[in-house]
Amino acid sequence: MLAEIHYTQTTPSDDINETATGRLSFFVSSLPMAGTITAIDVQPRNPRRVNVFLDGAYAFALSVEVATQNNLKRGMILSDQGVAALLAQDSWQKTYDAALNYLSYRPRSEDEMRRYLSRRQTTPEVTDQIVARLKESKLIDDEAFARFWVENRESFSPRSRRALRSELRSKGVADSTIADSLSGDDDEAAYRAAQKKARSLAGGDYQTFRRRLIPFLQRRGFAYETARAAVNRLWAEIKANEDAAETT
Repeated sequence: MLAEIHYTQTTPSDDINETATGRLSFFVSSLPMAGTITAIDVQPRNPRRVNVFLDGAYAFALSVEVATQNNLKRGMILSDQGVAALLAQDSWQKTYDAALNYLSYRPRSEDEMRRYLSRRQTTPEVTDQIVARLKESKLIDDEAFARFWVENRESFSPRSRRALRSELRSKGVADSTIADSLSGDDDEAAYRAAQKKARSLAGGDYQTFRRRLIPFLQRRGFAYETARAAVNRLWAEIKANEDAAETT
Protein backbone atom coordinates (compact mmCIF):
# COMPACT_ATOMS: atom_id res chain seq x y z
CA MET A 1 0.00 0.00 0.00
CA LEU A 2 1.07 3.59 -0.58
CA ALA A 3 2.01 5.24 2.68
CA GLU A 4 1.47 8.86 3.70
CA ILE A 5 -1.21 9.67 1.09
CA HIS A 6 -4.13 11.68 2.40
CA TYR A 7 -7.02 13.76 1.08
CA THR A 8 -7.06 17.53 1.22
CA GLN A 9 -8.98 20.36 -0.41
CA THR A 10 -6.07 22.80 -0.27
CA THR A 11 -3.72 21.23 -2.83
CA PRO A 12 -3.73 21.90 -6.58
CA SER A 13 -6.25 19.64 -8.30
CA ASP A 14 -4.81 19.69 -11.79
CA ASP A 15 -1.51 18.48 -13.21
CA ILE A 16 0.89 21.23 -14.23
CA ASN A 17 2.27 21.14 -17.79
CA GLU A 18 1.93 17.37 -18.20
CA THR A 19 1.19 15.36 -21.32
CA ALA A 20 0.89 11.63 -22.01
CA THR A 21 2.93 11.69 -25.17
CA GLY A 22 5.71 9.42 -24.00
CA ARG A 23 8.10 12.29 -23.31
CA LEU A 24 8.11 15.16 -20.84
CA SER A 25 6.59 18.23 -22.44
CA PHE A 26 7.96 20.77 -20.04
CA PHE A 27 11.38 21.99 -18.99
CA VAL A 28 12.34 19.98 -15.96
CA SER A 29 14.34 22.92 -14.66
CA SER A 30 11.15 25.01 -14.43
CA LEU A 31 9.75 22.80 -11.65
CA PRO A 32 10.95 22.21 -8.09
CA MET A 33 13.14 19.16 -8.45
CA ALA A 34 15.45 17.63 -5.87
CA GLY A 35 14.10 17.69 -2.37
CA THR A 36 12.42 15.82 0.45
CA ILE A 37 8.83 14.61 0.11
CA THR A 38 6.76 16.44 2.70
CA ALA A 39 3.27 15.42 1.53
CA ILE A 40 1.51 13.21 -1.01
CA ASP A 41 -2.10 14.32 -1.41
CA VAL A 42 -4.82 12.65 -3.46
CA GLN A 43 -6.30 15.11 -5.92
CA PRO A 44 -9.86 16.06 -4.89
CA ARG A 45 -11.17 15.93 -8.46
CA ASN A 46 -9.22 12.87 -9.59
CA PRO A 47 -8.61 10.23 -6.92
CA ARG A 48 -6.43 8.25 -9.33
CA ARG A 49 -3.73 10.95 -9.16
CA VAL A 50 -1.71 12.48 -6.35
CA ASN A 51 0.10 15.78 -5.87
CA VAL A 52 3.64 15.46 -4.54
CA PHE A 53 5.13 18.21 -2.35
CA LEU A 54 8.88 18.68 -1.95
CA ASP A 55 10.18 20.75 0.95
CA GLY A 56 6.68 22.06 1.65
CA ALA A 57 5.87 23.22 -1.91
CA TYR A 58 3.85 21.56 -4.67
CA ALA A 59 6.29 19.93 -7.08
CA PHE A 60 4.47 17.61 -9.49
CA ALA A 61 1.61 15.13 -9.89
CA LEU A 62 1.69 11.38 -10.50
CA SER A 63 -0.75 8.55 -10.95
CA VAL A 64 -1.44 6.51 -7.83
CA GLU A 65 -0.03 3.49 -9.70
CA VAL A 66 3.34 5.15 -10.28
CA ALA A 67 3.51 6.46 -6.71
CA THR A 68 2.68 3.00 -5.36
CA GLN A 69 5.13 1.18 -7.64
CA ASN A 70 7.93 3.44 -6.41
CA ASN A 71 6.83 3.24 -2.77
CA LEU A 72 6.85 7.02 -2.38
CA LYS A 73 6.36 8.25 1.16
CA ARG A 74 6.90 11.30 3.29
CA GLY A 75 10.52 11.86 4.23
CA MET A 76 11.93 10.26 1.07
CA ILE A 77 14.67 12.31 -0.60
CA LEU A 78 14.43 12.64 -4.38
CA SER A 79 17.27 13.69 -6.67
CA ASP A 80 16.80 15.61 -9.92
CA GLN A 81 17.26 12.35 -11.82
CA GLY A 82 14.79 10.58 -9.55
CA VAL A 83 12.09 13.17 -10.17
CA ALA A 84 12.71 13.09 -13.92
CA ALA A 85 12.42 9.29 -13.90
CA LEU A 86 9.12 9.44 -11.98
CA LEU A 87 7.69 11.98 -14.42
CA ALA A 88 8.79 9.93 -17.42
CA GLN A 89 7.20 6.81 -15.91
CA ASP A 90 4.01 8.73 -15.22
CA SER A 91 3.90 10.05 -18.78
CA TRP A 92 4.29 6.48 -20.08
CA GLN A 93 1.48 5.27 -17.81
CA LYS A 94 -0.86 8.04 -18.97
CA THR A 95 -0.21 7.11 -22.59
CA TYR A 96 -0.82 3.43 -21.86
CA ASP A 97 -4.09 4.29 -20.09
CA ALA A 98 -5.14 6.34 -23.13
CA ALA A 99 -4.43 3.31 -25.35
CA LEU A 100 -6.61 1.13 -23.12
CA ASN A 101 -9.39 3.69 -23.35
CA TYR A 102 -9.07 3.69 -27.16
CA LEU A 103 -9.54 -0.09 -27.08
CA SER A 104 -12.62 0.16 -24.86
CA TYR A 105 -14.88 1.23 -27.74
CA ARG A 106 -14.06 -1.69 -30.05
CA PRO A 107 -11.10 -3.94 -30.94
CA ARG A 108 -8.30 -2.26 -32.90
CA SER A 109 -5.69 -3.45 -35.34
CA GLU A 110 -2.03 -2.85 -34.55
CA ASP A 111 -1.86 -0.23 -37.28
CA GLU A 112 -4.89 1.62 -35.89
CA MET A 113 -3.23 1.75 -32.47
CA ARG A 114 0.06 3.00 -33.89
CA ARG A 115 -1.73 5.75 -35.80
CA TYR A 116 -3.67 6.72 -32.68
CA LEU A 117 -0.49 6.99 -30.64
CA SER A 118 1.15 8.97 -33.43
CA ARG A 119 -1.72 11.48 -33.33
CA ARG A 120 -0.95 11.87 -29.63
CA GLN A 121 2.64 12.69 -30.62
CA THR A 122 3.97 9.63 -28.83
CA THR A 123 7.61 8.89 -29.57
CA PRO A 124 8.34 5.81 -31.74
CA GLU A 125 10.19 4.17 -28.85
CA VAL A 126 7.26 4.51 -26.45
CA THR A 127 4.81 3.48 -29.17
CA ASP A 128 6.77 0.25 -29.71
CA GLN A 129 6.79 -0.41 -25.96
CA ILE A 130 3.05 0.13 -25.56
CA VAL A 131 2.14 -1.93 -28.63
CA ALA A 132 4.38 -4.74 -27.40
CA ARG A 133 2.66 -4.69 -24.00
CA LEU A 134 -0.79 -4.74 -25.60
CA LYS A 135 0.14 -7.61 -27.91
CA GLU A 136 1.62 -9.57 -25.02
CA SER A 137 -1.70 -9.15 -23.18
CA LYS A 138 -3.63 -10.16 -26.34
CA LEU A 139 -5.36 -6.78 -26.30
CA ILE A 140 -4.06 -6.26 -29.84
CA ASP A 141 -4.22 -9.26 -32.16
CA ASP A 142 -4.67 -8.67 -35.88
CA GLU A 143 -5.98 -12.18 -36.52
CA ALA A 144 -8.67 -11.81 -33.84
CA PHE A 145 -9.40 -8.28 -35.06
CA ALA A 146 -9.93 -9.44 -38.66
CA ARG A 147 -12.33 -12.18 -37.51
CA PHE A 148 -14.23 -9.66 -35.38
CA TRP A 149 -14.51 -7.22 -38.27
CA VAL A 150 -15.80 -9.81 -40.74
CA GLU A 151 -18.26 -11.35 -38.27
CA ASN A 152 -19.57 -7.93 -37.28
CA ARG A 153 -20.13 -6.97 -40.91
CA GLU A 154 -21.82 -10.28 -41.69
CA SER A 155 -24.19 -9.83 -38.75
CA PHE A 156 -25.12 -6.18 -39.15
CA SER A 157 -24.06 -4.85 -42.55
CA PRO A 158 -22.98 -7.52 -45.06
CA ARG A 159 -20.31 -6.51 -47.56
CA SER A 160 -18.66 -8.22 -50.49
CA ARG A 161 -15.37 -10.00 -49.94
CA ARG A 162 -13.71 -7.28 -52.00
CA ALA A 163 -15.15 -4.54 -49.76
CA LEU A 164 -14.13 -6.39 -46.60
CA ARG A 165 -10.62 -6.88 -47.95
CA SER A 166 -10.38 -3.16 -48.71
CA GLU A 167 -11.63 -2.18 -45.24
CA LEU A 168 -9.16 -4.45 -43.48
CA ARG A 169 -6.28 -3.30 -45.66
CA SER A 170 -7.11 0.30 -44.73
CA LYS A 171 -6.61 -0.75 -41.11
CA GLY A 172 -3.18 -2.18 -41.84
CA VAL A 173 -4.08 -5.87 -41.64
CA ALA A 174 -1.80 -8.14 -43.66
CA ASP A 175 -3.23 -9.79 -46.79
CA SER A 176 -2.53 -13.28 -45.45
CA THR A 177 -4.47 -12.50 -42.27
CA ILE A 178 -7.33 -11.05 -44.30
CA ALA A 179 -7.49 -14.16 -46.49
CA ASP A 180 -7.74 -16.40 -43.43
CA SER A 181 -10.61 -14.33 -42.01
CA LEU A 182 -12.82 -14.34 -45.13
CA SER A 183 -15.30 -17.15 -45.61
CA GLY A 184 -18.52 -17.82 -47.50
CA ASP A 185 -19.36 -16.37 -50.88
CA ASP A 186 -20.68 -13.10 -52.24
CA ASP A 187 -23.95 -14.59 -53.51
CA GLU A 188 -25.27 -15.32 -50.03
CA ALA A 189 -23.81 -12.13 -48.60
CA ALA A 190 -25.55 -10.02 -51.27
CA TYR A 191 -28.83 -11.82 -50.61
CA ARG A 192 -28.61 -11.12 -46.86
CA ALA A 193 -27.52 -7.54 -47.43
CA ALA A 194 -30.58 -6.77 -49.57
CA GLN A 195 -33.28 -8.58 -47.57
CA LYS A 196 -34.35 -5.70 -45.33
CA LYS A 197 -34.43 -3.13 -48.11
CA ALA A 198 -36.24 -5.57 -50.40
CA ARG A 199 -39.09 -5.86 -47.89
CA SER A 200 -39.52 -2.08 -47.91
CA LEU A 201 -39.81 -2.13 -51.72
CA ALA A 202 -42.09 -5.14 -51.98
CA GLY A 203 -45.19 -3.14 -52.85
CA GLY A 204 -43.74 -1.59 -56.00
CA ASP A 205 -43.05 -2.81 -59.51
CA TYR A 206 -40.07 -4.88 -60.59
CA GLN A 207 -38.27 -2.06 -62.41
CA THR A 208 -38.33 0.18 -59.33
CA PHE A 209 -37.33 -2.76 -57.15
CA ARG A 210 -34.40 -3.53 -59.42
CA ARG A 211 -33.37 0.11 -59.91
CA ARG A 212 -33.19 0.72 -56.16
CA LEU A 213 -31.60 -2.53 -55.02
CA ILE A 214 -28.81 -3.10 -57.53
CA PRO A 215 -27.03 0.22 -56.82
CA PHE A 216 -27.57 -0.39 -53.11
CA LEU A 217 -25.65 -3.66 -53.36
CA GLN A 218 -22.98 -2.22 -55.62
CA ARG A 219 -22.25 0.45 -53.00
CA ARG A 220 -21.48 -2.43 -50.65
CA GLY A 221 -18.89 -3.78 -53.02
CA PHE A 222 -20.88 -6.45 -54.87
CA ALA A 223 -20.35 -6.97 -58.58
CA TYR A 224 -23.24 -6.16 -60.91
CA GLU A 225 -23.95 -9.80 -61.79
CA THR A 226 -23.96 -10.81 -58.12
CA ALA A 227 -26.28 -7.94 -57.25
CA ARG A 228 -28.62 -8.74 -60.15
CA ALA A 229 -28.86 -12.39 -59.11
CA ALA A 230 -29.69 -11.43 -55.51
CA VAL A 231 -32.35 -8.97 -56.68
CA ASN A 232 -34.01 -11.54 -58.94
CA ARG A 233 -33.98 -14.12 -56.16
CA LEU A 234 -35.59 -11.73 -53.71
CA TRP A 235 -38.19 -10.58 -56.24
CA ALA A 236 -39.13 -14.19 -56.97
CA GLU A 237 -39.56 -14.85 -53.24
CA ILE A 238 -41.77 -11.79 -52.83
CA LYS A 239 -44.01 -12.84 -55.73
CA ALA A 240 -44.19 -16.41 -54.42
CA ASN A 241 -45.26 -15.15 -51.00
CA GLU A 242 -47.90 -12.90 -52.56
CA ASP A 243 -49.29 -15.80 -54.61
CA ALA A 244 -49.38 -18.02 -51.54
CA ALA A 245 -51.25 -15.34 -49.59
CA GLU A 246 -53.86 -15.00 -52.35
CA THR A 247 -54.64 -18.72 -52.35
CA THR A 248 -55.22 -18.93 -48.59
